[in-house]
Amino acid sequence: MRLSSYSDYALRILIYLAVQPDRLPTIAEIADHYGISKNHLMKVTHQLGIGGYVETVRGRGGGLRLGKSAEQIRVGDVVRFTEQDLAIVECMGAGNECRLTPSCKLKGMLGEALQAFLSVLDKYTLADIIGQQQRDLALLLGLATI
Repeated sequence: MRLSSYSDYALRILIYLAVQPDRLPTIAEIADHYGISKNHLMKVTHQLGIGGYVETVRGRGGGLRLGKSAEQIRVGDVVRFTEQDLAIVECMGAGNECRLTPSCKLKGMLGEALQAFLSVLDKYTLADIIGQQQRDLALLLGLATI
């Protein structure tokens, strides 16, 4: 199982915001710190806003902040929200044309594995990712120490 870069960027944005909850970083700042395209992060941030994970503050001195507390943001929920297609193989998705589907047990096995993967992610929140490493993460991102 591999997450798309879209989900990876969504999680990185949330981590960035959680590390410094008292600031309002901009998309440009986050893009610069991660070395990611600003335009791509704008799309991801927009979707995170739709999901209530991120709030935007407009105007002078505006920027981004978490839309929920870090304790309320479950990693599994973010992955489900940002991944467009969790069908690991064709038979799990719409438009399945695999001839083996009526007798093959692979779909069930991979479906079980996917559920296990997501249930592990559901155990963790953004706060768990940050944990006691908030200062270390801020330093790795080149941010002023907290």
